[in-house]
Amino acid sequence: MDDHRAMSAESSMVGYFAKRAAEYERIYHKPERQADLLRLRAFVERTFAGADVFELACGTGYWTEILSGSTASVLAVDINDEVLAIARSKPVDHRKTTFCKADAYDLPAFPRKFTGGLAVFWWSHVPKARLRDFLRGFHRVFSRGSQVVFIDNCYVDGSSTPISRTDEHGDTYQTRRLDDGSAHEVLKNFPTETEMRSLVEGLASDVQVEFLPYYWVLSYSPRLDSAGQTGGGALPFRNIPG
Repeated sequence: MDDHRAMSAESSMVGYFAKRAAEYERIYHKPERQADLLRLRAFVERTFAGADVFELACGTGYWTEILSGSTASVLAVDINDEVLAIARSKPVDHRKTTFCKADAYDLPAFPRKFTGGLAVFWWSHVPKARLRDFLRGFHRVFSRGSQVVFIDNCYVDGSSTPISRTDEHGDTYQTRRLDDGSAHEVLKNFPTETEMRSLVEGLASDVQVEFLPYYWVLSYSPRLDSAGQTGGGALPFRNIPG
């Protein structure tokens, strides 16, 4: 994917999720998904108990609220002010939970490292050609021995929005409609276990993949050297604006 097209696609996605902010949590109300969500909530609470967690693409704070109960601290970031406003209104423990606007592809240099990382419904929106570079940048916020978890959707006929097209790079798209009647083409990939393991090869250890009926979970420990770099060379970190 060339830079111009990548920037256009990212801008479109940011705009879509900003418009969808007030509607977003309806995805958690689907009756057929409740058993899976119950398991995932318990898994997230258990996995990150006592950890200092960096949550990427936190959206409206559904998972931030769950993290806030068992973690030592949470820094939850998103690029959209609209969803962050909703997230900040959630009944989280604000003594240990912080929200921050940040670009997942251009993360700032945070003043500390994190021992846990969570990203829910993010992997599927990253173009396949960008995933390795994204992971290298993402891993730089973590300390050695940390635990990273990605959670995302499985494609299920009758529950998932149908795929509308596949591009020349193998990325798949859905056409989604909002309450205002507007239609949006959204990149949404549904990776196989083989694809996920291949993408984190050399960047992660202790890799585990589990598929539930409606969701998948990828967990691992990032491979970092003594300088906190992940495999494949360093990517520049910009400093947090003063």
